[in-house]
Amino acid sequence: MRPLRLPSLDALLAFDAVARAGSFEAAAAELALSASAVAKRVAGLEERLDLPLFLRQPPRALSLTPAGHEYLPQVRQALALLQAMPLHQRAGPRRERLRVSSTPTFARQLIVPALPGFTAAHPHVELELTLSVPLLAEGDAGADVEIRHGAVPGDIAPEQVLLRDWLTPLAAPALLAAHAPLREPADLLALPLLRTPLQPWAPWLNAASLSDAPEPDDGPRLVDLGLVLAAALAGQGVALARLSLARHELAEGRLVQPFALTVPAERHYGVLVHRPSQAADAFARWLHTHCATLAAENSSGTG
Repeated sequence: MRPLRLPSLDALLAFDAVARAGSFEAAAAELALSASAVAKRVAGLEERLDLPLFLRQPPRALSLTPAGHEYLPQVRQALALLQAMPLHQRAGPRRERLRVSSTPTFARQLIVPALPGFTAAHPHVELELTLSVPLLAEGDAGADVEIRHGAVPGDIAPEQVLLRDWLTPLAAPALLAAHAPLREPADLLALPLLRTPLQPWAPWLNAASLSDAPEPDDGPRLVDLGLVLAAALAGQGVALARLSLARHELAEGRLVQPFALTVPAERHYGVLVHRPSQAADAFARWLHTHCATLAAENSSGTG
């Protein structure tokens, strides 16, 4: 058998790069080497093959010799085979899948707008966000983390509470413009009050010295806090809303707070980690921090 004259892989890569770039300098920039190092690798390859692969022409021009033209496709075919091997491909960071179940309005109003901050800080977490049905207590059995709305303690432990929210009437400017000016809380009773089994009006009416006022019984019964906000935005009535959930609509002027009076919510949002992991713990910490910021903003505007 004829003795093998196998060149180094570095030499073959240098030869391929110089053939494409047309100079040692350009190939050096591609390979993150010095031009002299690339030239030495090519020279070593030529010495091993005992064949010139490039014609050196002044001042720095390079062109393939006939032997170089014949050798180049063979080298590229060999390099392509090596690059195609899975074990030679650099594995990216392993992505950790995280499934989060949330009540619909909390997900749309609080989680989704802030998600870029979490994904930027944890790019290797593949987050899947699903929705639950709070009134029916139907969650996602496969969720690693759950956002739950309920009583404290009971449904949620005190340390799981994300934020302690505040309730206040909110209405669309067009609805308020169509009625007599609201000078005191009792004037609100002349407007249609939106109703939902998730949040009765009694706490705010009692705080406004309107304890004799009954719960609204006209209009659709909206079994979702997001639907209540949507109805208020459409001018269908006044919503007793959580400041955190309506913060964007208030900031944009699409909803108006006619009275400064707010009352603390009796039920709260909490985060439950069902399957602890680095991703689940990171998401819970991030969500607690995000909600603490929102709670501070809400408390500064409460009356």
